[in-house]
Amino acid sequence: MSAVELRRDRSDGEPGALPHGPSNEQVDWDQFDSEAYVAHNYRSVRDDDRQIMSIVRDFFAGQQLAPEARAVDVGTGANLYPALAMLPFCAHLDLWELGRANVNWIRRQLPRFDDNWLEFWEVYRSQPAYRAVADPRALFASRAEVHRASIFALPARTWDLGTMFFVACSMSANIAEFRRGVHAFVTALKPGAPFAAAFMAKSQGYHVGGEWFPAVAVDASDVAAALAPVADDVRIERIDLGDPLREGYAGMLVATGRSGRAD
Repeated sequence: MSAVELRRDRSDGEPGALPHGPSNEQVDWDQFDSEAYVAHNYRSVRDDDRQIMSIVRDFFAGQQLAPEARAVDVGTGANLYPALAMLPFCAHLDLWELGRANVNWIRRQLPRFDDNWLEFWEVYRSQPAYRAVADPRALFASRAEVHRASIFALPARTWDLGTMFFVACSMSANIAEFRRGVHAFVTALKPGAPFAAAFMAKSQGYHVGGEWFPAVAVDASDVAAALAPVADDVRIERIDLGDPLREGYAGMLVATGRSGRAD
């Protein structure tokens, strides 16, 4: 199925309506080419990455977190900068990822992550909390732990802060699963825990290493609606498209907020 065909099949009807197209469990995530993904997306810092990182950096730096805080990055994939955003503020960092190839990639990064991620770290260092980290590679190696599991297997009310970047919108063609994914992420955090999440806007699917993967064409209103039942103090910011990363999307969205007091 092409991206255009997926867009036509997707239902934008009443809340809870199920669109046609592959669900998360119908996608072979073990075929995800991690190295090709990094090469295309993260060999250097793009302007849209810089905008996102600045928002998330300043948000987390403004939070009051206990020294023993436990953090989670959901759907880490082959992107370390969301996890690195939480590194100065947690004693333990769980990396939650389903795809076997991505899990293997993360495990290779754990002892000493690749040089390109140091360029991303430099964006964070304008905040004192990040500058205070003498060796981000060593700290990441000592604090991070990878778990191979689905977003839908997240335990409830477990973590003190969290990130989820380009996951709920890019794991299936199912708008109901998008909402379930957002709910699972936010309710995996303890009440009041701060979070940052990023989404591709109006994505029609994407290719990685010759394989096509589905997406849901969400916009800010969809993100707001998904977060409203489970999150407080939500702020959604649109990232300018600038030089497009690829065809078939309309920019990026970053949401920050706190996990709600009630599910």
